[in-house]
Amino acid sequence: MRAELLSVDDAAALVKDGATVALAANGGGMLEPTELIGAVEQRFLATSSPRALHVVHALGAGDRASRGLNGFAHEGMVRRVTGGHWTWSPAMMRLAAEEKIEAYTMPAGVITHLLRESGARRPGLITRTGLHTFADPRLKGCRANASAREEVVELLELDGTEYLRYRPFKVDVAIIRGTEVDEHGNIGADAEPATLDALECAQAARGSGGIVIVQVKRRTAAPLDPRRVFIPAALVDYVVVVPEQHQTYLTEEDLTLFDAAPPALVAVPAGFTDPIRAIVARRAAMEVRAGDVLNLGFGMSADVGAVLREEGRLHEVTLAVEQGLYDGAPELGDLFGMSVGPSARVSSAVQFDSFATGLIDVTCLGMAQADRHGNVNVSAFGGKVMGPGGFVDISQYARTSVFCGAFRAKGLQIELLDGGARVVREGQVAKFVADVEDVTFSGRLAIEEGRRALYVTERCVFELTPDGLALIEVAPGIDLERDVLAHLPWRPIMRDVRPMPAAVFTPINPVVLEQQS
Repeated sequence: MRAELLSVDDAAALVKDGATVALAANGGGMLEPTELIGAVEQRFLATSSPRALHVVHALGAGDRASRGLNGFAHEGMVRRVTGGHWTWSPAMMRLAAEEKIEAYTMPAGVITHLLRESGARRPGLITRTGLHTFADPRLKGCRANASAREEVVELLELDGTEYLRYRPFKVDVAIIRGTEVDEHGNIGADAEPATLDALECAQAARGSGGIVIVQVKRRTAAPLDPRRVFIPAALVDYVVVVPEQHQTYLTEEDLTLFDAAPPALVAVPAGFTDPIRAIVARRAAMEVRAGDVLNLGFGMSADVGAVLREEGRLHEVTLAVEQGLYDGAPELGDLFGMSVGPSARVSSAVQFDSFATGLIDVTCLGMAQADRHGNVNVSAFGGKVMGPGGFVDISQYARTSVFCGAFRAKGLQIELLDGGARVVREGQVAKFVADVEDVTFSGRLAIEEGRRALYVTERCVFELTPDGLALIEVAPGIDLERDVLAHLPWRPIMRDVRPMPAAVFTPINPVVLEQQS
């Protein structure tokens, strides 16, 4: 074996002060090298080393408590974080809010591709992804707090077209995970729900003169079938065997994950008892047509998949998620991004490349804030660094984006009526504002590029137009002036306001979903 076998503690000792560490993982423990991260953390707590790290991740990692990126979230341990999805690590979010670290956010696909470009020693990533969003240097230039001062992205014009150039960086250590290592040092991923950007992390370290540390569950006596190898031995420097490695935080090792998914396994959102989620999911699902390639985002928008299942339409679409999976039964909550019985699995880098081709017909995504220009914010609000995840990479290239969310937040209660709804208690926090705090989706760019966008709430629906947001539907039972217009800091376009379809005001029955076959 070319690679050297090490204990987890010896491997952790290879992470030096000031190193740039690339981490491939996802929420819920997917592909997360949990034990390696824990060993690096324990070394820091015991010796105050490694210090001043720069941690790079595309899709985040953690359980919103102590695991994943939370293991790096100690004052002094990390100097800078360049991240795509921060919400799995509230401790790291707190360090960013308190200006204890330099915080940068980039679209997840940009980070994944930038790792690849950096490893190949190219001059960074040149792309249109992120134009007119927080990533654009004319706005925030990926800086997520005041401590982040370095210019990491620049605006270019090539052949009369605007692009962004994200500058390359060197990776000293890639910390990644697989399932098994063979006698040659090849890494397989048979039990992994997704392969994410592990290969790109390894390439970035190799091209930078850094090292690649891979955590696996077991060694195999025989060579792996070359078709099962996802990290070739030539890219691997050190291997740590951790027999107690779990597939996710919730599963030890379940290889039936890749069997054909029986319909009964389709996850049922707990929130379906909430009429707000039911209304929004049903209305958003009406934008999906047979034959569409459909992407579903995190949170409320993910409920659309269960609506399609209930309606017997899920088999009519191709599901595609940024973690690299197609079809199957999508998991929700902490295991979002994982599917039971997927039809295909590719890397996140390949998936984001495919998304940029215009592959996605419809995407249903979340919406923390929206404004009069049609801009949407999910990446930073209320002083918190959230990160966009794959939101920018997806919404900027999908033909239709359906943004899903409650009209107002914090305390909102809605009662379903016969074919309509009424507000029982109004939410305390406005989600439709004059100008969003952070631009994660640019209404202006969508109009310029001829893309369609809808903004679906429990009481009304807006559509993006060249003149801003147009109110196109209001729920029966909702008072237009009192329940909608009084809460908007601008007057929307109102040319043809229709009632929202009566069919959306129906609870979704999880028992029906579980019993269908």
